[in-house]
Amino acid sequence: MDATGLGEPQSFERVLSSMCTEPHPLARQAAERFLATNPGDPETYRTVAELETEVVERLGDVVGLDSPSGYVATGGTEANLQAVRAARNLSDTDAPNVVAPASAHFSFSKAADVLDVELRLVELDEDFRADPDAMRAATDTDTVLVVGVAGTTEYGRVDPIPDLGEVAADAGARLHVDAAWGGFLLPFTEWEWNFADAPVDTMTVDPHKHGMAAIPSGGFLAREEATLDALTVGTPYLESGTQASLTGTRSGAGVASAAAVLRELWPEGYRSEYERASDLAAWFAAELDGRGYDVVSPTLPLVSADVPEATFEALRERGWRISRTAADELRVVCMPHVEEGMLRSFLADLDDVESKA
Repeated sequence: MDATGLGEPQSFERVLSSMCTEPHPLARQAAERFLATNPGDPETYRTVAELETEVVERLGDVVGLDSPSGYVATGGTEANLQAVRAARNLSDTDAPNVVAPASAHFSFSKAADVLDVELRLVELDEDFRADPDAMRAATDTDTVLVVGVAGTTEYGRVDPIPDLGEVAADAGARLHVDAAWGGFLLPFTEWEWNFADAPVDTMTVDPHKHGMAAIPSGGFLAREEATLDALTVGTPYLESGTQASLTGTRSGAGVASAAAVLRELWPEGYRSEYERASDLAAWFAAELDGRGYDVVSPTLPLVSADVPEATFEALRERGWRISRTAADELRVVCMPHVEEGMLRSFLADLDDVESKA
């Protein structure tokens, strides 16, 4: 127990299913230094406002966009909601709908509820990716946004973003890519997913996931400033006068931590982490496959496998923080804190549990 009397925070030693991770040491230091600053009032807190501009520019490099517009959000949920909100605000229909794959993050359901927009979820293809033909069939003249996912939360799949761009264009809709988790992995792959690859209007990318910034540090990026204009409201009692973010007061800690870690790791540090995590996921998938489990072959460093429910629950009782897909598969995300030693310990427990079944 420390001086606060609050106890110790969650240890990451057995956390295998979270898409958040321990922040980089420089990110932690920067977060502490800027803890009391508020980028939601940029004229008053000018230093952190300048850092936010820097973060947005560097995120533009990550996602293939020159002169990006955007801001540091609280995370993927806020950024996805803002994409829906901008699409609704820029449309000329009284009955807007959003077409997204069934793999879309649950934040889109929240966005649809809050913004009174219809959400149409479309079944996936056999490889758990968005099906462009099925997505096209779900659109109509009231479709304001087509969503693609670059790094799905259950299987780490990358949707065919250029094809979805064509679907959006044919529907007269905007295209949003949710790369909250995959955005810091995909630059080092051959996948076509970003602003340079397709007519993407908005994107979600989270530094507090594989970017190793402190929470909360999400990214909402737009190709055009007009998108931010569609979100702007007046703030008469602040020095800045207007605000495009969803929240008012925001965390300077998240902004500063993202700035620090991006300076330190982009691009080669992130490339090394992508290669390490990918090799680890491939090894772990092979280990599970060799034990006779039905494994979904990883695209990005996320492994899903059909582990029996009794085994899964026994592993949780041993302290492993694991979750399941909608199909009840074990889901392990190879985040920066997940190392081979952790997975070897997990496999040893898995073998022990199965031997006693």
